[in-house]
Amino acid sequence: MRVEIWSDIACPWCYVGKARFEKALEAFPHRDDVEVVHRSFELDPNRAKGDIQPVLTMLTKKYGMSEAQAQAGEDNLGAQAAAEGLDYRTRDRDHGNTFDMHRLLHFAKEQGRQDELIGLLYRANFAEERSVFDDDERLVELAVAAGLDAEAARTVLADPAAYADEVRADEREAAELGASGVPFFVLDRAYGVSGAQPAEVFAQALKQAWGDRPPLTLIQDSGDAQACGPDGCAVPQG
Repeated sequence: MRVEIWSDIACPWCYVGKARFEKALEAFPHRDDVEVVHRSFELDPNRAKGDIQPVLTMLTKKYGMSEAQAQAGEDNLGAQAAAEGLDYRTRDRDHGNTFDMHRLLHFAKEQGRQDELIGLLYRANFAEERSVFDDDERLVELAVAAGLDAEAARTVLADPAAYADEVRADEREAAELGASGVPFFVLDRAYGVSGAQPAEVFAQALKQAWGDRPPLTLIQDSGDAQACGPDGCAVPQG
């Protein structure tokens, strides 16, 4: 079974939702047969790469709330994250463009290190003091920590076209599936779960999606097919 997760590194609910989903997946009896793929979704796609500002400033401008309201929201998110065992800095975080991170995640997917990298990016953005928005070398360090080659990561980041089409394809697909926000979970292209739901909801979704998989349909045997089995391989008789 495949679970695709559309998310953005700048999305705090994606950070929390990933932890809740993983809690459900860990308890799922068929977890070893579940493939998890992370898909790209930018919450702020029109923001220039160098346009970095404090999270509170972004929230007050984008949503028209007061600074006190924005800070209260951050404090609530910090509590939600803590309940999932996650560190979360409720003060002095910044916000910026995440396109390069998504490109790097597509590179990491090719190398089989996508889940490791997205976990490190989330932690760096939400729990650590050093910004992930103002220095490509910070992203290179995280890529290396995820098991990727430093020079290869630098090459990806230095080329704005590298994996750009893959990011845009993910975003178009999200729109086609009806995802207007993230996190957005799609199970076997049959079930969708929107938002950072409780682990119990993810557990039920996994159970239902697994149980509703269609049984394997075999094409009628022509009688001429050869195969190998426990007793050996059939040898054509000339």
